[in-house]
Amino acid sequence: MTIIIAAGGTGGHLYPAVALAREFLRRDPTIRIQFVGTARGIETKVLAHEGFELRLISAKPVMGTGVLGIAKGLAAMPVSLWQCVRMVLKEKADLIVGVGGYTSPMMVVAAAMAGVPRVILEPNANPGMANKAIGWAANRVFLAFESAATSFNRARIRVVGTPVRREFLDHVKEAQLTPRTAGRRHVLIFGGSQGAKAINTAVLEGLSKLAMDNPSLTITHQTGQPDHARVQQAYRGVGIAAEVVPFLYDMPAAIGAADLVVSRSGAMTIAELTTCGKPAVLIPLPTAIYGHQMNNAQVMEAAGGAVVLPQSELTGDKLAATVTSLLKDENRLREMGTASLALRRTDAAEMIVRECYSLMGDRHDDHQSHGATGV
Repeated sequence: MTIIIAAGGTGGHLYPAVALAREFLRRDPTIRIQFVGTARGIETKVLAHEGFELRLISAKPVMGTGVLGIAKGLAAMPVSLWQCVRMVLKEKADLIVGVGGYTSPMMVVAAAMAGVPRVILEPNANPGMANKAIGWAANRVFLAFESAATSFNRARIRVVGTPVRREFLDHVKEAQLTPRTAGRRHVLIFGGSQGAKAINTAVLEGLSKLAMDNPSLTITHQTGQPDHARVQQAYRGVGIAAEVVPFLYDMPAAIGAADLVVSRSGAMTIAELTTCGKPAVLIPLPTAIYGHQMNNAQVMEAAGGAVVLPQSELTGDKLAATVTSLLKDENRLREMGTASLALRRTDAAEMIVRECYSLMGDRHDDHQSHGATGV
C-alpha cells in the first residue's frame, strides 16, 4: 500500500505529518510512505533526518506574498497539479493526506481527479486558507479544535486533536521518573522551526536581568539559522549556562527537559507542550494569517497552562520579569503544568489512521492485529 503525504513549508505542517506517517508504519511496517513538498520548505532538511523519502513539486505560496507573489503562486498551480496527477497515478496511491500550506491543495485535487481517497488535517483553531479552499475535495477533515468546524462540511469532520510523535510520550514518562535538582530551573526558548528574531531580541535585552535574578538558570535557545551567530555571541560572558542552536531536531527531549517554555504558539507547538504538560510563556506570531496563533495561545491561557505576551507589548524587561516570576513560584508552575497536561490528546494519530483505513476499505488492512493501542 502507498500513502502520499503533502506537507511542508514549516514545522507546524510537517511534524503532524511525520507523527501520522509513523503511526501508519506502526500499524503496518510494509506501507510505503511518500512525502511531497517543495525545495524552499523545511521538509528538505527534516525528512532526511527522519528517514522519509521526499518528492518535490513546483507549488508556491499565495497568501501573504504581495501581488507579485500571488501571481507567481497562481501561475504555478497548473504545473504542480500536473506533477501531482502524474505522481498519484504512477505510484498507484491508495490514500492522499494533505496537511495545509501551499504544498497540499494540488495534491488533494489530483487525488479527487483520480478517485483516490483523500483527507486533510487542520491543526489550528482558525483554519488556514489552503485547507478552507480544498475542504470540498476531501473525504474527511481532521480537526484539532472544534472551533474550526464552521469552515467545513459538518458530515466530513472529525475532531481528533493534533498528531504528536510518540517520542514526546516517552519523555513524559522519563521525566516522571527523574527527580528535579532542587533550586535549578531550565528554560527552553524557541520561535518555531525557523526561529523568531523578535523573541531572540527580547531575550537578549533581558538576559542580564534573567541572569541576576536566576543564578542557577540554564537555557536551551533555538534561534533559527539567520540569527544564530548574533544570539550565540550575546550569551557569552552573561553567566548563564546555555545551549544556543539554530535548529532542534530532538524537540521531544528539549521540551521534556524544560521547567518552562518560551515560544510562539503554532498548533504543533501547543500540541507538543500539552502532551508533555509544560507551562509556557506564549508570544503569538502577529502576522499569522487570521490570527490563528493568538487563537491557539488564548485556548491554552484560558485553561491555565500559559501566559500570553503579545509581541506588540514584548520587551526584554517584561519577558525577563514574567519568566522570573513563574520560575520562583513553584506552586504556579505546577498548576500550569497540570492545566497544560489536561489539554493533551495522545490518540489523534491512531484515530486518524483508523478512519483512513475505513475510507480505503478493509481490503487494505492486512495488519489489523497491529492496531493501535491506548497510551
